Amino acid sequence: MQTSSMTEEFISQVKLEPEQVRIIRSEQARQRIDFPRAALMYGAVSEEQYRDFMARHLGLPVVDPYRLGISREIQDLLDTSVWVRHRAVPFFIHENRLFLACFEPDNIAALDDIQFMTGMQAVPHMATLSSIRKATDNFAEQFTESLRDILSGMETGEHTPPEGEENKTAPALEAASQAPVVRMVNVIISEAIRKKASDIHIEPYEQDFRVRFRLDGMLTEVMRPPIRMKNALISRLKIMAHLTIAEKRMPQDGRIKARTPQGDPLELRVSILPTLFGEKVVLRIMDKSMLRINMQDLGLEEHSYNVFESAIKKPYGMVLVTGPTGSGKTTTLYSALMELNQVGVNISTVEDPVEFSLEGVNQVQVQEGVGLTFASVLRSFLRQDPDIILVGEIRDLETAAIAIKAALTGHLVLATLHTNDASSALTRLINMGVDGFLVASSVNAIMSQRLVRRLCSACRVLKRHDPQKLEAMGMLPDEAEQAKIYIPGGCQECNYTGYSGRTGIYEAIPVTSRIQELVLAGKSDLELKKAAIEDGMISMRRSGLNKMLHGETSVQEVLRTTGD
Repeated sequence: MQTSSMTEEFISQVKLEPEQVRIIRSEQARQRIDFPRAALMYGAVSEEQYRDFMARHLGLPVVDPYRLGISREIQDLLDTSVWVRHRAVPFFIHENRLFLACFEPDNIAALDDIQFMTGMQAVPHMATLSSIRKATDNFAEQFTESLRDILSGMETGEHTPPEGEENKTAPALEAASQAPVVRMVNVIISEAIRKKASDIHIEPYEQDFRVRFRLDGMLTEVMRPPIRMKNALISRLKIMAHLTIAEKRMPQDGRIKARTPQGDPLELRVSILPTLFGEKVVLRIMDKSMLRINMQDLGLEEHSYNVFESAIKKPYGMVLVTGPTGSGKTTTLYSALMELNQVGVNISTVEDPVEFSLEGVNQVQVQEGVGLTFASVLRSFLRQDPDIILVGEIRDLETAAIAIKAALTGHLVLATLHTNDASSALTRLINMGVDGFLVASSVNAIMSQRLVRRLCSACRVLKRHDPQKLEAMGMLPDEAEQAKIYIPGGCQECNYTGYSGRTGIYEAIPVTSRIQELVLAGKSDLELKKAAIEDGMISMRRSGLNKMLHGETSVQEVLRTTGD
């Protein structure tokens, strides 16, 4: 903990002016950090001055990790993302003691975390943040070189199944077990986890073979392995997912169990599809840390949050979440279930597929091949004394009718629907064949959502925009004049994309008596939306503009997700 004597000593040693001290104290109070750190952030002292003072104050040696020859074995003790997150770099091991270059050697939680994951005693040394970042960047470069080595070894074709024997199990098994193939698959999966990808796409074409990761919702090409390796690589993934290697004509689905560098369980959902030039593989990375998101962290504006929370807290009725595939509907519904999940509540879900297993929740996987459809499962739910029912997707009239019946008979029903906005969900149910009076009386609220990429806070760039263009997007003239708009930059922390992570934009409509009257009168989507906005609804475009004004996302992302 900082003392006044430490502050005075620091001011004296680095020779700060009184005006600088005043500004730094103000920054210190705002950021709730110690005075030397505030001085560094303000730019009053160099990294080396800060490092040398803290090293003397804490009684630690100084080290420059970038200039040290750190072995690959030490680098790979933990994933590079762990070192980046804790602002620390390992550089030496001796008698179960791990020597670390740290920017925050007094961060006990970070040292405890590293000790727990490595099983070694952490011995901190003081280093500048820039030298630590250079060292971790070097780790990533060495990873790329390692990947090139694997690809180089594969170019020989020694690990390819013999010509004409692609459909025979024995050669495929032998090829899939070769060390370079195993290493390649492990590298692809570990790099996807490190970059926090949501999906891995492995795609064969006539003269090419490529691997792409979906990062923050956008597909990015990461490598092009030799096309001769496609059969061996895909066979390896089939073995890991316990699928039939010899089957190449029909789609297959499976799962691979794995662990994150932190030791957390991870599951990869594998989908294999025969295409014109071979089998395409998509691996969906099911990271259970996603389940830790609570409703407060979804990014809802106050109005939308209040509407949604009020709707799910009602003892009965239907709450609909709408949006296209990949818009975060499942995360929103799971976060609601986590809030509602109590010992005295019986919750049942029917999903296709079941994304994650939830403790205390009865989850059913749809299997249409054996007659286990959404509708048949819902009928069974009504005989299971449920309090809350989650329907993964309302696809047809039969499912919609049973769900609405459940909502009208004392159950809370949460469901998803594929519509472009919230207001069109009500007319969509009517178009399916549900009577308007049933829709009006059963639905509590509808929330529509999209995901936008979040600007990387480390490299975002402030840029002046044309106020007229901002007004055309829906901003008020005063807002457009004073708006501070950021654009993506690009750095190591965000894989040089300018974006890191995603956040949601939402619109939520409570089904009030006014909305009910409009539904019963057969009014259009536009009239329902106009009434909702008059009642205080924040549209998705307005939600996107709010996040843009707060520097969370960019103009391009708002236009991409809400239409130009």
